[in-house]
Amino acid sequence: MLMKKSQLWAGLIAPLVAYSGILTAIYVNHSWWRLTDNAISDLGKLGLPHNWLLNVPLVITALLAVYYALGLPSMVRNSIEKAGIWILMAGFVFLGLIGIFPEGTSPHYYVSWGFFLTAGFGFLIAGIGMGLSGDRGMLYFTVILFALAWILALWAMRTFKGVAIPEFIGALTITVWHYSVVWKLWGSEHEAL
Repeated sequence: MLMKKSQLWAGLIAPLVAYSGILTAIYVNHSWWRLTDNAISDLGKLGLPHNWLLNVPLVITALLAVYYALGLPSMVRNSIEKAGIWILMAGFVFLGLIGIFPEGTSPHYYVSWGFFLTAGFGFLIAGIGMGLSGDRGMLYFTVILFALAWILALWAMRTFKGVAIPEFIGALTITVWHYSVVWKLWGSEHEAL
């Protein structure tokens, strides 16, 4: 069964919305925000003028990503891959909650960690499931990407005062994996035509 075309487009657009919001918020707050000294969430904290520049795109991204991910379980080939997709989808929900509970609210710390952990482990589990279904290339790519991201993020956390660099490492890793799946789906979509 193929995914709806609108879901595939939502998956293609979702990261672009997030990064557009992040980069716009950085531009607007460039007088005080530093990549090495801050968190990405500092751009959306309570009381900050224009905090919506970060928070609204994160919520929109989450809605698009969940809509996209809802089409994935019907396409998977085993229960491990399906479990990974559902965990990844929980990560997308946490991403939306980062925008709803910005820095300065009590749930923010937990929803922030929730996003990075569930999305990261979700794509790892889904990639392992893909490998068990015979896609060895995706298995190796996923495991290497996951391990490299953790190594780089831990190094960055020990090296820099702020957490924006490890957050970008995590977010970009999830994005790269996500687009590799979208690319495969896009290819299968055109083969089916």
